[in-house]
Amino acid sequence: MDELTPEQIEELHEDLLALKVTLEEALAATHEGAKPVEADEPIGRISRGDAMQQQQMARASRASTQGRLGQIARALVDCREGSYGLCRGCEEPIGYARLKARPETPFCLDCQSEREAR
Repeated sequence: MDELTPEQIEELHEDLLALKVTLEEALAATHEGAKPVEADEPIGRISRGDAMQQQQMARASRASTQGRLGQIARALVDCREGSYGLCRGCEEPIGYARLKARPETPFCLDCQSEREAR
């Protein structure tokens, strides 16, 4: 794989910043839905079950978003340090197309596949 050009790094840096804002906004929007369902809320039994299920889904979504924000923060540090775009597994270039699709990814496709297989 070829190393990223300075122009590609700048473009991906902008993508990371935009994605960070989008995910922070999504996190703020799901804050209310992740709150516990109070036992004394005046809703029916089935509705309470639905509310609890929605709460669990909101919490899982928030956890995933928080994880991505952590990866973005690390990728932004890598941009500043000059190591952005290098796989944390094999230290080879990740590839522009993969980074364009998911700019915060810390692994090349081979290393990511290997991690998922474990």
